[in-house]
Amino acid sequence: MPRSISVFGLGYVGAVSSVCLANKGNRVLGVDLNPLKVEQLDGGRAPIVEARVEEMARDANKACRLHATTDPVAAVAETEISFICVGTPNQRCGKLDLSGVERVCKDIGAGLKQKKAFHYIALRSTVLPGTTERVVIPALEAASNKRAGVDFAVCFHPEFLREGTAVSDFLAPPFTVFGTAHPEHLAPFRELYRWANGPIYETSPSTAEMVKYACNAFHGLKVSFANEIGTLCKAMDVDTEMVTQIFTSDAHLNISPAYLRPGFSFGGSCLPKDLRAITYRAKELDLRLPLLESIMPSNNEHIERTVEAILRTGKRKIGLLGLSFKAGTDDLRESSLVKLVKRLLGEGCQCRIYDEDVVLGRLLGSNRQFIEETIPHIGSLLSSDLKGVIETAEVLLIGTKAISNEKLKAHLRHGTIIIDLVHLEKSQRIKDHARYEGVCWQ
Repeated sequence: MPRSISVFGLGYVGAVSSVCLANKGNRVLGVDLNPLKVEQLDGGRAPIVEARVEEMARDANKACRLHATTDPVAAVAETEISFICVGTPNQRCGKLDLSGVERVCKDIGAGLKQKKAFHYIALRSTVLPGTTERVVIPALEAASNKRAGVDFAVCFHPEFLREGTAVSDFLAPPFTVFGTAHPEHLAPFRELYRWANGPIYETSPSTAEMVKYACNAFHGLKVSFANEIGTLCKAMDVDTEMVTQIFTSDAHLNISPAYLRPGFSFGGSCLPKDLRAITYRAKELDLRLPLLESIMPSNNEHIERTVEAILRTGKRKIGLLGLSFKAGTDDLRESSLVKLVKRLLGEGCQCRIYDEDVVLGRLLGSNRQFIEETIPHIGSLLSSDLKGVIETAEVLLIGTKAISNEKLKAHLRHGTIIIDLVHLEKSQRIKDHARYEGVCWQ
């Protein structure tokens, strides 16, 4: 069923959203303070330069599905759904400037004050987590003297439109996200996007707000990573294009969800060693590669966050499940868990460790030598008694996925604090006997 929609803000996001929604058969009314933009869109012309927008605006206007106004109160009165698409630029200090969002909330609120029918509002402007609930909803309620969830509905609906391909991005989204405290009010939006092929996610406003930042931060990270690798290649007379072609052909690890699930610090015999080597070589070549140089400090900082989380509990008896850098191996070289134990011992904690693959009596060769010569104080904390390690722990650190829920539940005391370092699946987490938390997730 076609909907009547008002789009507040006729910049890139607002203009593209307007013409695309009208193209899908909806009646769209663009709203902007700039009379020139309003005149252009109301006359079937694009207020921005963007591929396909001009022709789509013309066609929708001829079909009487696309118009524009400078009157926000009339726009709310004449439509069922309002999209907020105003800019959120940085202030000089980097903080977001929400004055445009706040102004539009007052305008929409004034319209709501005079409207009897229930109204739906979708915030598309990029804002930090908490903004929808702490800024937008209170501003709408104050201006309208009405209540969110009762007289009107608000959701955060992030946009993922790239300039130059914005229309294609709108019409073929990889996914669509709605963040709301009232999922029952999303029915009009589900209907509005029934044509979208990608998955539709319904979540909390703060989660939806953070998804936008996660995407953009990762995009920036990828561009910087590619540029720094390319810089290294050129300086060492290596074929940049061939390195890129081979690197991006790996859809199993490189271009995939692999390594993108938050957990504990990385370790092992490869990643730390190779990062140090490549960044040292860059320094020899007099290259500044701040992204690559920041990886090891970032990794170490995550260990410090974990130490702080443990110390905040006020407990000193620590049980650690897992010690090797990866489950299923006895390799302790560059293990982040070994570094964690060292830090905890330095803070006066009492640690007991269980790792079925790292039992001193079974270790051979370099791993046994490593414990005996490099970390003998940690080797003495190893125990083959899983039951004893779990039962005596005030804080239990899960550093491996190799131990089953059944074994943990069998020995876990009520009141034990569990800190999950490996980000177990929700179905594997034990919350019925203990306080359970992650270092970087709830």
